[in-house]
Amino acid sequence: MSVHLGGAWNLVSSVNSEGYMVALGIDFATRKIAARLKPQKVIKQDGDSFSIQTVTTFRNYESSFKVGEEFEDVTKGLDNRTCQKKVCFIPVFDQSVVNWNNDKLVCVQRGEKKNRGWTHWVQGDELHLELTCEDQVCKQVYKKAL
Repeated sequence: MSVHLGGAWNLVSSVNSEGYMVALGIDFATRKIAARLKPQKVIKQDGDSFSIQTVTTFRNYESSFKVGEEFEDVTKGLDNRTCQKKVCFIPVFDQSVVNWNNDKLVCVQRGEKKNRGWTHWVQGDELHLELTCEDQVCKQVYKKAL
């Protein structure tokens, strides 16, 4: 099921971002800076093709993908890992794949960190984002930018 998530969204709340960043292995100084940021998500959607930008005054992050297809996801600006297809049958690299689960966009990232991924969905005028890594869950809520 394809739901339209496109637009610019401003962060209004975040729960357990510290625990999530610790699980990712993000260093102390970067976690303290990140905790003070109010990112904006800019989502461009063309059917099942997406570009999601997370824009802050500290670092920016962009991910582009098509639903149902494995893709390389370089998390520069986050934990600086590369999630990509396995190459030459050697399981050196991670992989990411995004699928629809009813009206939620769900990303599963397989690799060195267990239970890694995210889920986006719209509820009313809010964009919800649930980020998971190992046993940590960070829940964020964004409002549509005017």
